[in-house]
Amino acid sequence: MDEFERLLNAHRSKGVLVDSNLLLLYFVGLFDPSRISTFKRTASFSAGDFHLLNKLLGQFHRVVTTPNILTEVNSLSNQLPERAKETYYFVFSKVVTVLEEHYVRSAQAVTLPSFARFGLTDSAITELARSQYLVLTDDLKLAIYLQTNGVDAINFNHLRVLNWQ
Repeated sequence: MDEFERLLNAHRSKGVLVDSNLLLLYFVGLFDPSRISTFKRTASFSAGDFHLLNKLLGQFHRVVTTPNILTEVNSLSNQLPERAKETYYFVFSKVVTVLEEHYVRSAQAVTLPSFARFGLTDSAITELARSQYLVLTDDLKLAIYLQTNGVDAINFNHLRVLNWQ
């Protein structure tokens, strides 16, 4: 737990960059926590995971994202039932206004070593987070890659297992 606390303290004022799956969990949880387990794209999470994520994000002064992440989250969100979309997208629009959005040019992201392995969104995350933000992801391969390349990252699944409080 000491490493998690160290990372939280080191990045509390700098900010946290949240990967797509977790940002989707956050949006769906804010919309309706009971839908997390029934929505195909968040079914691997629980309402408890959302509450953990919400508490964790509350530790940071800034929650950072990219247009690539928001586009992925929006595309995945479109798989919600039609009757839920209007209310869901209302919540989505309110949350997007408080996120700090940064742009990494696609032409730059595709030149990074991480592009061939992880694609555009994760390459942009790698570039943006370097020496600035803590990355919060549920992607083990990405977390390991970031950590071995000097980028602070937390694998959310480790927090889930430890039931971080």
